[in-house]
Amino acid sequence: MGNVIFSALLPIVITFLLGIFAAWRHDFGANQAQSLNKMVMNYALPLTLFAGIMSIAKDSLTEQFTLFIIVLLAMMTAFLATIVIARYIFKRDIMTSALQGLAIGGPAVPFVGVSVLGYLFAKNSAIPIATASITMNVLQVPVTMMLLSYGSSQKKEASQSSPPPPVMSHVIQAFRQPVCWAPVLALVLLLAGLRLPKPLHLSMTLLGQATGGVALFASGIILFYQKIALNLPVIISVVFRNIIVPLALWGILLLTGLPHELVEESVITMAIPVASIVIILAVEYHIAEKEMASTLFVSTVISFITIAGFMLLTMR
Repeated sequence: MGNVIFSALLPIVITFLLGIFAAWRHDFGANQAQSLNKMVMNYALPLTLFAGIMSIAKDSLTEQFTLFIIVLLAMMTAFLATIVIARYIFKRDIMTSALQGLAIGGPAVPFVGVSVLGYLFAKNSAIPIATASITMNVLQVPVTMMLLSYGSSQKKEASQSSPPPPVMSHVIQAFRQPVCWAPVLALVLLLAGLRLPKPLHLSMTLLGQATGGVALFASGIILFYQKIALNLPVIISVVFRNIIVPLALWGILLLTGLPHELVEESVITMAIPVASIVIILAVEYHIAEKEMASTLFVSTVISFITIAGFMLLTMR
């Protein structure tokens, strides 16, 4: 168990630390981190999302429909509830609320799920990995980007005293970004029964494979210049992402009487730490960069302990 967690999460921590080291050596500055992030956002990430969704077996989405629904509802409930609570109870701005919602509701299953879930559940891991990837990239990321676009326009309106643009303009703005329309297009093609030819799939994944590493490396650079912040929002996000959300799901599923294997897969999936997409979007929109980088780093580090704890809690 320890080897699985160590093997899956250590590369994330090391890549993060390499970014910090590169910034310490003054090999990269904050502006260069933003350039790296732009490459990820406009090219590498859309390619890997498109190729990844197109490689999902269509039949796998229907074989274990209950698991699909559990993971989808768990992610979307945590995501939307966090946005509402952050915005209307804690009075955070809409852009930061959206990023915090993504941090708490979006586990890094597309990045570390193969290592952890693949080892633990073998072929059955395809369902939670596919579900989390589709939920994050087709639902959560577009909604987050719409809210970021809306918040960004509000800032401009406040400074220029201009009338607010219609809501639909924020939807259009979000879906102009490749990171939004690429996974939606891939899902449509997948459901239509189309597949990517192997040479084309390999062509897309060549750059796409750099997504996680470059994003984490850039996050390390940003973290060096802004320093780790162990403030209340970071602590809340990490505690909810790593502990409260999977623990609440475990409690709810126990009351339903569902098979143990189903409960186990669902809870371990939701125990995976924060995804690097939060810092990619934070840098892209210049909002809460320090908070999101700190949340990602702390969540990943303590997940060595929290994932092990949920394995002991759920596995027989």
